[in-house]
Amino acid sequence: MYVVATAGHVDHGKSTLVRALTGQDPDRLTEEHRRGLSIELGYCWTTLSGSGVDDDVAFGDVPGHERFLSTTLSGLGPVRVALLVVAADDPRMPQAAEHLAALDAFGVRHGVVAVTRSDLADPSAALARARAEVDRTSLAGAPAVTVSGRTGSGLDDLREALAGVLVEVCPDPGVDVRLWVDRVFPVAGAGTVVTGTLPDGTVHTGDVLALGDERVRVRGIESLGQERDRVSGAARVALRLGGHPPEGLARGIALVSPDRFEPVTEIDVRLHGAAEPPQRPLLHVGSARLAVHLRPLGERHARLRLAHPLPLRHGDRVVLRDPGSRSLWGADVLDAAPPALARRGAATARAAVLETWRSSTADEVERRGVARRSLLDRLGVSGPPPDDALAVGDWLVSTAQAETWRTALLAAVRRAPEGLSPAAAARDLGIPDADLVARLVVPPVEQRHGRLVIATDLPAALLEALEAVRVDLAETPFAAPDSERLAALGLDRAAIARLAREGHLLAVGEGVVLLPGADSAAYDVLAALEQPFTTSAARQALGTSRRVVLPLLAHLDRTGRTVRLPDDTRRVSPARPREGSR
Repeated sequence: MYVVATAGHVDHGKSTLVRALTGQDPDRLTEEHRRGLSIELGYCWTTLSGSGVDDDVAFGDVPGHERFLSTTLSGLGPVRVALLVVAADDPRMPQAAEHLAALDAFGVRHGVVAVTRSDLADPSAALARARAEVDRTSLAGAPAVTVSGRTGSGLDDLREALAGVLVEVCPDPGVDVRLWVDRVFPVAGAGTVVTGTLPDGTVHTGDVLALGDERVRVRGIESLGQERDRVSGAARVALRLGGHPPEGLARGIALVSPDRFEPVTEIDVRLHGAAEPPQRPLLHVGSARLAVHLRPLGERHARLRLAHPLPLRHGDRVVLRDPGSRSLWGADVLDAAPPALARRGAATARAAVLETWRSSTADEVERRGVARRSLLDRLGVSGPPPDDALAVGDWLVSTAQAETWRTALLAAVRRAPEGLSPAAAARDLGIPDADLVARLVVPPVEQRHGRLVIATDLPAALLEALEAVRVDLAETPFAAPDSERLAALGLDRAAIARLAREGHLLAVGEGVVLLPGADSAAYDVLAALEQPFTTSAARQALGTSRRVVLPLLAHLDRTGRTVRLPDDTRRVSPARPREGSR
């Protein structure tokens, strides 16, 4: 089966043309017949032959009046093929232009232009104008024909053109189901029925579909007026769900394969359009319409915060609409599970990432550092993981992230003389699963009796001195012991060098030693200051002396955590370097 959406200006003959093609009336409401225009989505069907096509075709007749643009978008959203209708006897076509802009925003690439009422006026001017307008959109190159729905002239040419376009569309019956609902109504003796356009996938009688956390069973399927055991997309379907539908079942929701989609509330998108969208546009996808908050990320990208969750995936196409100006923007979903933008400068850094965006499993793991295979699958991300990724159960960890965690784990274990449990290490270091910790253990860390400890051959005197330094710095981590204290502990230059080389201490300057990880802790403190900051402000914030703060700031400069400015103030770097940078 194929599904074709009509589009065009009000009273340009869309419904008449559909009636001529199918022998059915798409206007099913009394008010539509009284007013002579389409108000709701109407569907008719016929069998089409030619150019390799011999199958049923359903036509979705969308309203042409400007007041019903939201309904029009819900009809255009789920389809891949359009029939753009333009009247030969009416040069006005503002809604046809608006519908064409909507098709372009949705990225519809397959379609036919039909110049109707060719019996009432010379169609050549309307045909030339439509050709010029269409060729500036995603439908560029679409075939165009002249027809008359009243006399039947040109209908065979239209059928042939449609068949030639439809054969190029290849839906996949084996993919996950995502059915955007456009009608919900009760039927006596059958319970609740929902209708929608199924673009891909297959639905069987008896299947269970999900609406958020709710589950519904498909008790019956009807398509094109016939009961069926199964239907594959693309198709118009009506599903009987029984008498107790879940709360919230309405136009705009999606029924999906259970556990195969992630309900998301924030997405990063690439925008298509010359102007900048407003801060609070409406988002259209499938048959859904909802308010979103838009945060620009550079000139071509934005983060959208959705009013309620939707089952979106990487690569989806959505449309943004300004209710005031009625302008439309297409937007490609790049990331349906983006990171938080918490730090200063994070939005600028994120915009740079989105400029060169690629979305394979390998790209996602390298970018995120750590990801669940199952989440990437629900987001529609495919491909093999990086060859060197650490794989633990459902988790994939990049080499860089694993090295960062190993360095942090070493520092954490050194700060815990009695050792750490894997669960405590995971909690303290922000590792999402304690099972990952076991794969991060490398010498000198080892696991003994369920605890992570440091394997060391340090002399007893040096171990005793090291423990004393740890005690000194436990409450005041940036108050480095002075030279007299170090001498009293027997920590001369050679001993300090060994302890620093083996990762037991962090030497930031001559005779200035801190515990491992103190530089990262200092970065966090300094990042909270008003930027840029002075040496004095840093000293006060860290609770230390100039003897310590000067070499510590120099160390942070060398490792890229801070930047020294010409006036001798500093600012923290927007992106924190990896733990243990030297």
